[in-house]
Amino acid sequence: MIPDDTIIALATPSGVGAIAVIRISGKNAIESTAQFFRSIHGKSLTEQKSHTILLGHIVESEKTLDQVLVSIFKGPNSYTGEDVVEISCHGSPFIQQQIIQLFLRNGCRTAEAGEFTLRAFLNGKMDLSQAESVADLIASDSAASHQIAIQQMRGGFSNEIKQLRGELLDFASLIELELDFSEEDVEFADRKKFDSLLVRIRNVLKRLIDSFALGNVIKNGIPVAIVGEPNVGKSTLLNALLNEERALVSDIAGTTRDTIEDEISIGGIGFRFIDTAGIRETQDVVEGMGIKRTFEKIAKAQIILYLLAPSEITSEEEFSETFAEIQKIEAKHPQKPLITILNKTDKLSASEISNLKSQAADILALSAKTGEGLERLQSKLLKFVNTGALTKNETIVTNTRHYNALTKALEEIEKVQLGMQQGLSGDFLAIDLREALYHLGEITGQVTNDELLGNIFSNFCIGK
Repeated sequence: MIPDDTIIALATPSGVGAIAVIRISGKNAIESTAQFFRSIHGKSLTEQKSHTILLGHIVESEKTLDQVLVSIFKGPNSYTGEDVVEISCHGSPFIQQQIIQLFLRNGCRTAEAGEFTLRAFLNGKMDLSQAESVADLIASDSAASHQIAIQQMRGGFSNEIKQLRGELLDFASLIELELDFSEEDVEFADRKKFDSLLVRIRNVLKRLIDSFALGNVIKNGIPVAIVGEPNVGKSTLLNALLNEERALVSDIAGTTRDTIEDEISIGGIGFRFIDTAGIRETQDVVEGMGIKRTFEKIAKAQIILYLLAPSEITSEEEFSETFAEIQKIEAKHPQKPLITILNKTDKLSASEISNLKSQAADILALSAKTGEGLERLQSKLLKFVNTGALTKNETIVTNTRHYNALTKALEEIEKVQLGMQQGLSGDFLAIDLREALYHLGEITGQVTNDELLGNIFSNFCIGK
């Protein structure tokens, strides 16, 4: 049911700023604002055309609260599909609250989290997946996550799902029609065309499901654990990658006793680097707890950077011991890329570096202190992310709810394909087709319920 009351909320972040925007939506949005708005040119707010802006004052009982700009958007040509007013006032928290409280005392109510976007969905301004992409766009913190959110908000993903669902629905309708004529033993749905459609839908669903692996890391960032023995320069490398003094650096071994995390964007992809406690035998209880956490972070990371210092591999024995430790980690986590890094190369000559690299061809030499070799490390990290789908502008799934719905839809499509191969009757095929259509409809909101909407929009910010 579409609400018919009028809501208000601050649409910009709370706190002090140059300006703040207060958003009002509902059938009485314009009339409510007109009660308290005085145009400097004496114009009536209710008589203005849509998409116009007026300069004036918000006045309560002849008391001026602020000079403001009022923007008018008349439904259905507005964000929510209703009449919308946006009041741009000065960014004092006191002024913001004075204006909002004035409207709350006079017929408006405070908008709930995501309620403006919920109303846009209910009024047909966008489908459910587009509405969810609004939240993703607000939360985007890299070029890649921004690109995906923009594409989905424009309906790229929705259109693909709607087209598949529409074609499947046409055939499902013919299958259902056959059930009404079961005694005549007729077929309205061309089985060859239907089989071809199922193959195509299965391929598209598989591609979308497979894209979630990339979409998930783009949306949430790729966790990268920086590990190694104490005093090899792990914290220095973290600081160099972040270009700030994020972690304490000391010549004393065991300085880092807990994990330190921060995120940067490399080539439009977010990487979350985790500086860990040095791995060594220790009697220190606190340092031991930090080392335990190091192995926990290795288990959760998607990429491992193992740092070495020249002092660790000066002798053949030390070299063997160090690489035995690396091989243990690789054996325990065979699916995770591990980059072996020789740090502190600023202390070595070119011939020494060449000699060490000849012993381990895959080793990456750099100096976290001077920055030499950091670009090579960043390039290597990017190679672990398959960004081909991004460059081709393909649809990429980033939402877990969409992923689950696609997986369930694929299961039902495969059941229909199996049923076709086994020559099952139309009534059995129709059951699985209905389920597939249901799960595809869940994505765009063609099938929905109040609980689902509540879960989705409760994650939005107030004012959006």
